[in-house]
Amino acid sequence: MNWNVKDIEVFESEKEYIDTAVIPIVPVDFLKDIKTSAAQSEFITLLTFHLERQFKGRMIMTPPFTYTMSASRENEVSRLTQWAEELSASGVKHTFFLTSDSEWKKVEGKLHDRLIWVPSIPLEHLDEQYKHSIMEDQVKQLLNVIVQKWQKNS
Repeated sequence: MNWNVKDIEVFESEKEYIDTAVIPIVPVDFLKDIKTSAAQSEFITLLTFHLERQFKGRMIMTPPFTYTMSASRENEVSRLTQWAEELSASGVKHTFFLTSDSEWKKVEGKLHDRLIWVPSIPLEHLDEQYKHSIMEDQVKQLLNVIVQKWQKNS
């Protein structure tokens, strides 16, 4: 389920079946790392799209959590944790943070086994069909990670 009015209406009426939220974590940089931030954003956005299709009716995808690449990940942990706490208060059992920024691995322990890090694949020179094929392969691998986290946190 995506973050739009139609899907949110379904989410509100079917909450007992939708137990997982995914928060895409997307870096923003306007200076020297602008291309890196754009590439990570494109990758995570496309991966989230395919993940949502795979788990429609079980997961809700939130808007991306954005931060500047120069920001301390330590400082961003409290903001991200607040998102997770509010989702939990709304009845969501599992919240996962999806990123391709390896800097988040340094604070992984503070995120209570909710971080899912996937190395970014450069997509800028690939045609659309091949991009989607790669994303489907990524989602298959991600599926195992998510199922393991569900089992661990149940």
